[in-house]
This record gives sequence, C-alpha cells and structure tokens, in this order.
Amino acid sequence: MKQILVILLLVLAAGVAYLCLWPVTIEPVAWTAPENPGLTGRYAPNDALAAAEWMGENVGVGPEDVAIDWKGRAIVGYADGRVERFAADGSSHTLVNTGGRPLGLDAMPDGSLVVADAIKGLLLVSENGEMQTLSTASEGLSFKFTDDVDVAPDGSIYFSDGSSKYGPAHHALDDVMEHGGHGRLLRYEPQTGMTETLMEGLQFANGIAVGPGEEYVLVNETGSYRVMRFWLRGPRAGTAEVFVDELPGFPDGISFDGRDTLWLAIFAPRNELLDKTAGQPFLRKVMWRMPDVLKPKPARHAIVLGLDLEGNVVHNLQDAGPQGFSPITSVEAANGYLYLGSLSRPAFARIPIPK
Repeated sequence: MKQILVILLLVLAAGVAYLCLWPVTIEPVAWTAPENPGLTGRYAPNDALAAAEWMGENVGVGPEDVAIDWKGRAIVGYADGRVERFAADGSSHTLVNTGGRPLGLDAMPDGSLVVADAIKGLLLVSENGEMQTLSTASEGLSFKFTDDVDVAPDGSIYFSDGSSKYGPAHHALDDVMEHGGHGRLLRYEPQTGMTETLMEGLQFANGIAVGPGEEYVLVNETGSYRVMRFWLRGPRAGTAEVFVDELPGFPDGISFDGRDTLWLAIFAPRNELLDKTAGQPFLRKVMWRMPDVLKPKPARHAIVLGLDLEGNVVHNLQDAGPQGFSPITSVEAANGYLYLGSLSRPAFARIPIPK
C-alpha cells in the first residue's frame, strides 16, 4: 500500500512540475480585459441567422472570406490553397492554388483579385488565374499571418498581418493567449511597390475595412475585443483611436457596404476563463500546457453585427443552434445578401440583408 501511495505521489508531482515548468512557445503578457457586456441588451441572443443558406457545400473546407466580383460571382479561398470562383448555377472553377492559405479576398473592378494569404503574403491574381506576389514584409519584418485585405478606390491596398510571431500553423489562439502585440496594419501602394506599416502593437490584427470617402481604415483587434480606426485624411491623419470597444466576442472580419453600414463578424463569444486570467501570465502558461481537450475552446455561436458610421449597433444577428453556420469569420454585403465566410465550415453562406 505504501509503495502504491509513493508511486501516486510521484506521478502527481511529475504532473504538477509539467504544468508549472514545461517550456511553452508563448510568453504571456499581463493585461486588463475590458468589461464584458455579455449577450444581453443590444447583444441579446436571437435566431436571425438560423435561415442562412449554405452554399458550395463540400467543395472545400474553410472559406474564410467571400469576395463578390464585378460579374456578381462569389470567390472563396480554402484551407488546401485553392481559390474557387462560383457561377450563378452553383458550379465552381479553381481560379488558382496559392500553395498557401488564402484568407482575406477583395475583388477588383478589372476582374483581378487581391489575396491576403496567411503563408504566402499579399498576392494579386488575374481574372485568368495568373498569380504574382506583391509583398511579404514591411520595414524589414516579414509577415507571419497575412490575414485580411481591402482595396481603396484610389488603388491603395490596406491589409493586416495578424501576428509577426505566430503563423497559421499555431493558429490565432497562440497570439491571443500571449497578448504580446505582434499585429500590424499595413498599406501597399501599387504605383511604387512599397509597403508601409501604419499601426503596430495590435492584438492579432484581423479584419480590414476602408471607410467612406477613404477618410479612415478600420482594423479589428481580435485579442482586445475592439475595432480600431486609423485616420487617412483630415486633421487627424496618421493617428489612431478606438472605434468600438468592449465587444461581446472576438471580432474577425469587417466590411463597409458602401453606404451607411459596417458589417462585423464575431468569431465566438468571449471566454470567461481567458478574461479571468488576463492579468495572470503564469496561469495562462499553465493552461497552455494542458491537453488540447482542456484548453479554452470557442463556443459554436454565430454572431454578425451591423454598425452605423459612429460605431453604434443597428443590427444584431445570431444563431446558437448546434447546426448553425458558425464560426462566422467574414461578412460581405452584395446582390441584396450578406455573404458569410467561415474558417472551418465546408461551405459559405448567405442571408438577405436585413431591413
């Protein structure tokens, strides 16, 4: 009996030592999580997204973003590197395989496509599928997680590098858990071929949207539950401010409908354990050493918010059903619909734009 007790104590000691001392890839930084409004009030649950129509089912996995080209065709990028273009009848054609992980997409008026590829960088794909690399670094620092892109009417390309430390092999959770500020907002000028860093120190820089009149560009800070605004014109040009804060979940993609609404995809509701350990780097390391099955997991809960140009919530669309379309990682308004992308679903989706 004594021998068994000794063995159990040794096993327990080894387990405690592992959880406390085993090296991990992240170096968590203490921070204070903003107040969580929860899914109440203006964020109250509903089933508005339950009617989402799944499209392109089983053509590929993980159509993270949906772009609508000048002919009204949907274009998506999959986890296996394929960029597929869908005809009106639902059939698809492989436009190109980037050899990486295409995430953000933006269709150009001339039929070409700008791609934020997490592995390959910022790419340009012609309507016929010819691909060229536009940028892979800014100011000497290579991209590790090229995430989203939006092309301004003047041709300037705004895009995000989610993390200059952790690539897609690690997933965004590494960067969010560390909270080390490795994200950047970037601009590529086609006329000069130069890439400029507009903002750095972001907590996983994600969705990008150029605002009305090209006055500003928005960038989602997934790890801080907020959207930042960087001014491009006017007396505040070159400065940044919070556009909307204290979101009830992790903001992912964002887009401007060209009129009066910004559509924001929420990847998942906030995780209480992550917020409670925000100021305790040691505990976050312990969590990271746990088996994957015990690590914090995003809840399957679809959320899309519509914001006015002042950042106020004017639409709240949700679906917490087990068979719902989630996680939603992008929202694009076109052809009378909101097109929805997902990092892990085997389809993209659409729903009529709410009145």
